[in-house]
Amino acid sequence: MILKLARITKIARVAIRYGLDDIVMSGFAKPRISRLINTLLFWRDLSAPRGERLRKALEELGPIFVKFGQVLSTRRDLLPGDIVDELASLQDRVPPFSSDLAIAQIQRSLKAHPDQLFASFEREPVASASIAQVHFATLKNGREVAVKVLRPGMKKSIDDDVALMRLAAELVEKLWADGKRLKAREVVGEFDKYLHDELDLMREAANGSQLRRNFADSDLLMVPEMFWEYCSSSVIVMERMHGIPISQLDRLRAAGVDMKKLSSDGVEIFFTQVFRDGFFHADMHPGNILVSVAPATFGRYIALDFGIVGTLNDFDKDYLSQNFLAFFQRDYKRVAEAHIESGWAPKETRVDELESAVRACCEPIFDRPLKDISFGQVLLRLFQTSRRFNVEVQPQLVLLQKTLLNVEGLGRQLDPELDLWKTAKPYLERWMSEQIGWRGLIQHLKIEAPRYSKLLPQLPRLIHHALSKVVDGNNRHDERLLLLSIAEQKRTNHLLGIVVYLGGGIMGGVLLMLIYQRWGYFFFGG
Repeated sequence: MILKLARITKIARVAIRYGLDDIVMSGFAKPRISRLINTLLFWRDLSAPRGERLRKALEELGPIFVKFGQVLSTRRDLLPGDIVDELASLQDRVPPFSSDLAIAQIQRSLKAHPDQLFASFEREPVASASIAQVHFATLKNGREVAVKVLRPGMKKSIDDDVALMRLAAELVEKLWADGKRLKAREVVGEFDKYLHDELDLMREAANGSQLRRNFADSDLLMVPEMFWEYCSSSVIVMERMHGIPISQLDRLRAAGVDMKKLSSDGVEIFFTQVFRDGFFHADMHPGNILVSVAPATFGRYIALDFGIVGTLNDFDKDYLSQNFLAFFQRDYKRVAEAHIESGWAPKETRVDELESAVRACCEPIFDRPLKDISFGQVLLRLFQTSRRFNVEVQPQLVLLQKTLLNVEGLGRQLDPELDLWKTAKPYLERWMSEQIGWRGLIQHLKIEAPRYSKLLPQLPRLIHHALSKVVDGNNRHDERLLLLSIAEQKRTNHLLGIVVYLGGGIMGGVLLMLIYQRWGYFFFGG
């Protein structure tokens, strides 16, 4: 508790020093209240722009707050442009840690100094993020690589902040009427798991390798190769990728990249990862994405940083695909039915009422480009609807929701005219056809064919064995009933003998025996 109070104190101190109260209250507080607070806190310097002050505060508070800023940096529809522009620097320009610390980390993890491992090693990091920083190097065989090194002391910092988040979640569930429905503690638990997964760079390397394999034949997405002999839990070495950061729109246009195609390709990549693979890059902010301008791979996305990935099981994919398609087809009744069938909404929910509420939320956004849609307002209305109908938050889909916001934010930057729904609808219809149509049936049969080929020759024996077990089970069941009846009869006789003995009278014993002979079968099964 002392550590939590210390952390809360630090958060309050940083917020006051950088004037975050002034930023928050500027939207609704009366000017004289803000002037009074600034007069009382006369010692602080608020001359820097508000976006810069917010960025510095998040950097000082640590990796979880930096990640929060990264998400906000893609939401130009929710925040003023000056704040978003400043927060964008959190994506890959977090202050680096000492190169000497990085070298010591490499030597400790890979059991050799970088000068021994590589033909060359650049001491100055090329990128620095909330969890790790990256140095360029060259292998002794001439391959250019990127060396990612974990920030020292990360685990304790994250543990402290997650402990505060758990405390806040408990308070939300106890004090707020919607707290239990929102499953705040479960959501924090999911966030905690994924943050700690990021601390194991070996896991990140495995994630990148899986994503590379999934898109091996794709002309949309490129993923760097991992060099496993140089990988550990705190250092990984991967292929160096060349491209233009997707946030540098002027450079992309100057290079001749088709921005409309780039935006629609991004949507297809997202839905391919989610519905085809059930395995998706869940940290798709602009700092983790490059665009190739090499002639052979011109215009392709390049994915970086695989510390956070999401997975979906078949039930989640089926549920989501049905909901997306129902939304695209404006079949709000099917949306309502899917929510009830999945258990997300209480089974007693009236379909027509939920259908009407979803229609009121979603109908206004169709046939409009992203620049004309306030997704913040849509999300707010959906939240109000879910609260009214006691729809439960699904913690396993929190990452997917976050990633969808990232994708929408990128789409807004690349092509404000992009219609997210129309771009995604053909892909989802094709995917559903492959899953539930004739092509889907044939594909599933192909997948199961090896299992069937082994099972069919054994089928007669397995059927005989199953039937034998049923017969044997019935016989054993009958034997058990017989033994139980005999035991019960013996126990009953024993009890009756005691009663007769204690009664002490021959007449009593005779009467009891007569009663037993007359009614014993009815009462005792004898």
